[in-house]
Amino acid sequence: MSPTTSSNLPAVSAHGCVTFLGAGPGDPGLLTLRAVEALASADVLIAEPAVLDVVRAHARAGVDTPQLTVVDEASATAGVPVLRDAANLVMEAARSGRRVVRAVSGDPGLDGSAGEEMLACAAEGIPFEVVPGVATAVGVPAYAGVPLSGPAGGADVRFVDARGADERCWTEVGTSDGTVVVSATLETVAAAAGELVSAGRKPDTPMTVTVAGTTTRQRTWNATLGSVAQVLKQAKVLPSPDGHQPVIAVVGERGSAAQRDRLSWFESKPLFGWRVLVPRTKEQAASLSDQLRSYGAVPHEVPTIAVEPPRTPQQMERAVKGLVTGRYEWIAFTSVNAVKAVREKFEEYGLDARAFAGIKVAAVGEQTAAALVEFGVKPDLVPSGEQSAAGLLEDWPPYDPVFDPIDRVFLPRADIATETLVAGLIELGWEVDDVTAYRTVRASPPPADTREAIKGGGFDAVLFTSSSTVRNLVGIAGKPHNVTVIACIGPATAKTAEEHGLRVDVMAPEPSVLKLAEALAEFGAARRDAAVEAGEHVTRPSERRPGARRRRTT
Repeated sequence: MSPTTSSNLPAVSAHGCVTFLGAGPGDPGLLTLRAVEALASADVLIAEPAVLDVVRAHARAGVDTPQLTVVDEASATAGVPVLRDAANLVMEAARSGRRVVRAVSGDPGLDGSAGEEMLACAAEGIPFEVVPGVATAVGVPAYAGVPLSGPAGGADVRFVDARGADERCWTEVGTSDGTVVVSATLETVAAAAGELVSAGRKPDTPMTVTVAGTTTRQRTWNATLGSVAQVLKQAKVLPSPDGHQPVIAVVGERGSAAQRDRLSWFESKPLFGWRVLVPRTKEQAASLSDQLRSYGAVPHEVPTIAVEPPRTPQQMERAVKGLVTGRYEWIAFTSVNAVKAVREKFEEYGLDARAFAGIKVAAVGEQTAAALVEFGVKPDLVPSGEQSAAGLLEDWPPYDPVFDPIDRVFLPRADIATETLVAGLIELGWEVDDVTAYRTVRASPPPADTREAIKGGGFDAVLFTSSSTVRNLVGIAGKPHNVTVIACIGPATAKTAEEHGLRVDVMAPEPSVLKLAEALAEFGAARRDAAVEAGEHVTRPSERRPGARRRRTT
């Protein structure tokens, strides 16, 4: 169902409408389907700074996003940020007849400001709806491996916001024996622990403290009510720059170190928190980056190759016309970029996938085949083995004048493509029109901070998917630091990396970007297991570089 026609959306009146939306605790994957639908139809998006990037990715192009800023520094330092004119912005936008989405962290039902804005809408007769989100006090413990309920369920769980709790509140939760979930800040969590001890809790009661929960910056410490201040000091946790970095603390046996060590599923991902450099074009990097995120990594895409049209387009124009007039028996695509180049030329001539009728289509691998399917073309031939030109030749049928009325193959490729496929097809008896469909040129250098991170050891790993990505990355940004894990897609790429003075740590078992990411994850898992077995703290490669400054955890 189209988001703009969903019956779940509030009716737009002369005064517009407002959707109060919970963006969850930080992980973009925790947005609900309903939240994504609402964001796609928004005319105005008013979001807290902490969740703006999470929700903006699902908003339509051109959505109006007025910025909210902290203006009451005294309250902000105490842990309560006051945002500029949030209610006024919401009401003004709704009165103009637009569809407004007001996004808050966690769940809007637990947000006092959102509650006041709902009352304002009701007072003026402005239609509104509430899209619940994952509450921070519930989502963060789940990601920290701290269940709030026991095997039999029905656990006594109390929630308290340390920023607004009074003596009566502390006394009530301190005299209970159940689990207490405390919303606090790095600066106030030790004081909150002291309040619970003063109210009657034993100092040796287990406690976990989690910062940046549900994101790849998440860190959790095991402590007790009496030792939490010392634990954070020994871990050298730096105070947050703005003085109100939120944390979630869980007090009680559910937060015991022994139990959390078994249930810490998120922070124990093989590449958790690793900054991984992906030197490819953005279109090519998407699926690889998605897989890296599933392993807990933070991919950083740096284009090393720019794709440009051929200098002389006439050859490509003749070949596309030949497709329509029946000049070719086969067309072979060796990259996603080749599919894109032909598709753009089709659109220029007003053609679509129907122009491939009667022509056999080959794709060098799964990603290229997926690009063809998106175009509306199902390839007739994809290598059953190695996804390369050699693998394609292994399955390519020889020319047979009895069964093949036409002996010619259209091969749209890059200007720097190797001759392996052309030579192999000719040997099989085919005539080949080897056409330059696009040119690959070295991309512009990345920003200065990225170049510094590459050379200074700020990245934990870099994935090289071809020899050209090695040469181009070194050319535009410099050689990666020797603490950075180097992963290569195959022997030829590894050889090029070694020729540039790089130590190759990981190589994919087969030439596939997904297998490359999998191999890096296995490397990271082995590295983590070795540290745990040796009784050492698990660190990322970038944390081991000589003279490295300890990064903030916030």
